[in-house]
Amino acid sequence: MTAHSIVSCGTCGRRNRVPAAAAGTPRCGQCHTALPWTADAGDQEFTEIVERSPIPVLVDLWAPWCGPCRMVSPALEDLARTRAGQMKLVKVNVDTAPQTAQRFQVQAVPTLILLERGNIVARRAGAAPPAALSNWLDDVLPGVGTPQ
Repeated sequence: MTAHSIVSCGTCGRRNRVPAAAAGTPRCGQCHTALPWTADAGDQEFTEIVERSPIPVLVDLWAPWCGPCRMVSPALEDLARTRAGQMKLVKVNVDTAPQTAQRFQVQAVPTLILLERGNIVARRAGAAPPAALSNWLDDVLPGVGTPQ
């Protein structure tokens, strides 16, 4: 069974259930505005949640003991909100998902990997300020860009 999260719509305030994996992109049940799509994934559900996503996925490979990971997390969640409907944010704890960390040859955390249909589009290691992360996404995925 796929996990769900509850997300409040930024437009109308309605609370919506958003699945970790779906064929389409999440929209508000009331006003149909695109909702931010965030999920956690481990080794077992990585393919379902990340590789089968209909939109690009920003994978945050992190660890709970990592200070820079905790610092960058709010910026990543903000990017998921501002780019709702254009990208999905998936957080992978490298301590509990060692096969995924090994697959992507993670040497340092946080490591961010942008995947599209399971293919690596871009990668960066280390924390960065919110503006730098936004600019990086604009550069590596020009079609996504910040919404108008």
